Parts: sequence; C-alpha cells; structure tokens
Amino acid sequence: MPRRPKRPCSFPGCPKLTEGRFCEEHEKQENRRYEMYGRDPAVRRRYGRAWKRIRDRYAAKHPLCEECQKKGVLRPVEEVHHRLPLAEGGTHDESNLISLCQSCHARIHAERGDRWNKR
Repeated sequence: MPRRPKRPCSFPGCPKLTEGRFCEEHEKQENRRYEMYGRDPAVRRRYGRAWKRIRDRYAAKHPLCEECQKKGVLRPVEEVHHRLPLAEGGTHDESNLISLCQSCHARIHAERGDRWNKR
C-alpha cells in the first residue's frame, strides 16, 4: 500500500514537508506551548513525576492492552488509563488503572464524550 504524500508543516511560514501535522522542530515547540497555556493547571498538578513512576510501574506489570486481550488480540500497552478519572474522584491506585493501546484509549474517551469538549 503506498504511503500518503507528505504535506507542509502547519506552523505559519514553515515550508518543511511532514507526515504529521507539524515538522519535528515545531511539534516539540507546539507541545511545549500546549503544556504551558492550553492545558488546565490543575491537570499539571495531578499528573506529575509521581504519576509517571506509577504509570511506568503499572505498564511493566501489564505490558499488553487489557481490552484487546479480552478479545484475544495481543497489542502492547501505549497508555495507562484511570477507570474513574481523577477529576471525578479517582486515584492512582492500581485497582483504578488499566493498560490500553492508543485505539482503545481513544475509543473509551470518545464513548465517554470527554474528548473534544463534548461534555
């Protein structure tokens, strides 16, 4: 199957061609901007260094997507998800976590309606 053609970087004035939305240089810059201005400061407090250690430890214990495993498919973990979100009173406790691949994680958030400000 042929690959999609590259498109110009979405950063204003950047002529570089990329497969994603931004070229590598501007993707890093855009991620930094989002973390500083686009993300709620309360989220930054909930997901600090401690969360990264908890997430990595849980992913090491559960290296495959738990939703895909139920269907008999073996896919590596890409996200560690809170069953009950922290904003709704959930915790970082292992009983509240689940290992997911990116597609299962996106599907769960789409079903909940909390992506793209559809709440």
